[in-house]
Amino acid sequence: MKGNIAQLMQQAQRMQENMQRAQEEIAKLEAVGQAGGGMVSVTLTGRKECRKVRIDPSVLSDPEMAEDLIAAAFNDASNKIDAQSQATMAAATAGMPLPPGMKLPF
Repeated sequence: MKGNIAQLMQQAQRMQENMQRAQEEIAKLEAVGQAGGGMVSVTLTGRKECRKVRIDPSVLSDPEMAEDLIAAAFNDASNKIDAQSQATMAAATAGMPLPPGMKLPF
């Protein structure tokens, strides 16, 4: 029994270390979202902080279209960050028996 608890504690420690490394990797990610065929692009970090926005000057003549394209580019970048984050976390928790539907980090 003691051996099982010790083994479980070691496994939990490794998982915590892997999670920490994964979170650091995610923070360093950058993704570029685009809309309007590249007329608008938004660069986000893994923490979903906006680093850069590029807008083609021709878009600025129609403010409503510019707003829509900026929102679409932001959402595109956000979806890319989510996908990359999910892949990184899946790699960090590989081999760990987690209940179905449980997401990390909590």
